[in-house]
Amino acid sequence: MPLDAPKLNSLGFAKPPSETRVVVAMSGGVDSSVVAAQLASEGYDVVGVTLQLYDHGAALAKKGACCAGIDIHDARRVAEEMGFPHYVLDYENIFRDAVIDEFAESYLGGATPVPCIRCNERVKFKDLLETARDLDADCMATGHYIQRKMGAAGAELHSAADANRDQSYFLFSTTPEQLDYLRFPLGHLPSKDATRALAAKFGLRVADKPDSQDICFVPDGNYAAVIEKLRPGAAEPGEIVHADGRVLGRHNGVIHYTIGQRRGLGIGGLADPLYVVKLDVDTSRVIVGPKELLSTRTIPVREVNWLGDAPFTSQAEWHVSVKVRSTRPPRPAVIRPVSDTEAEVELLTPEEGVSPGQACVYYESEGSRILGGGWIWRGH
Repeated sequence: MPLDAPKLNSLGFAKPPSETRVVVAMSGGVDSSVVAAQLASEGYDVVGVTLQLYDHGAALAKKGACCAGIDIHDARRVAEEMGFPHYVLDYENIFRDAVIDEFAESYLGGATPVPCIRCNERVKFKDLLETARDLDADCMATGHYIQRKMGAAGAELHSAADANRDQSYFLFSTTPEQLDYLRFPLGHLPSKDATRALAAKFGLRVADKPDSQDICFVPDGNYAAVIEKLRPGAAEPGEIVHADGRVLGRHNGVIHYTIGQRRGLGIGGLADPLYVVKLDVDTSRVIVGPKELLSTRTIPVREVNWLGDAPFTSQAEWHVSVKVRSTRPPRPAVIRPVSDTEAEVELLTPEEGVSPGQACVYYESEGSRILGGGWIWRGH
């Protein structure tokens, strides 16, 4: 760096923190609260924004989910204590149109959707990001556990330092343009304990608040109940059929099952365990079979978001590692682009339970960089 180059502040801007406005997306949890408090303590011009994403009354009775009524109160209190403005924005209609409706339709179509990714993609990093720009903010910060690093071609997305907290799977669809504007101040921390220690340091009452566990609009993880509420009469009964064609029983609706499920099938008394290997929505059939039928080597993906330096279609093959579930480690794979937004992924070692509606996220084979990803579908 030249000697006369201006010194950058901790958010990467060549001006004092007091002249740098940052909008912090505050869910009311400890992570985003620490981000806001940290930046405020460093002297940044912080503006806190919390999104009300679904029915406030129902939310108050629901613990363990983000953006509920108590969480809005907690976010507001952090802002008051740290002395920066805080706004609550009603995004209920946007959230329903962009996230909940697709979640319902995907489930009814036999897929296993990941609404948290769509929420980041279509609400937080789209509409909220535009709101941050409207507020003349230089950047927007969140409490996600992921790292933004500057590379030769610009901002890059990298896994969090703490693999147990890493949220890269849920942020693969972040575009280069969004990445230029976003900041993730927690991604370098070694553990969640370090985050809670910072919360205690700043005197935040949310320091010991439990992490949210469920999808915010799915009480107690009961997906089927939510789908039936959103789409009354959606649970069409049908047959449970072995992959060899034998009818083994009846079910109360395809929406009650997911690929790879073993328990709760209601077809006991068989010598070998059976798993859900396919959901046939058109015939209302749940197809079951032995575990080996769950193994998948080739995965079609679409809506690809590519974060590599060279264009996605500039190579016939990309040798990377991929995750097909958020809880699984990256595995070696080859990506073969079909177009700018479609590809075929070949897993070098077959994976079990690969399900349409889940994401396939690409990682550098060596290193921590995220190269993007796409949505798994059934193919043509």
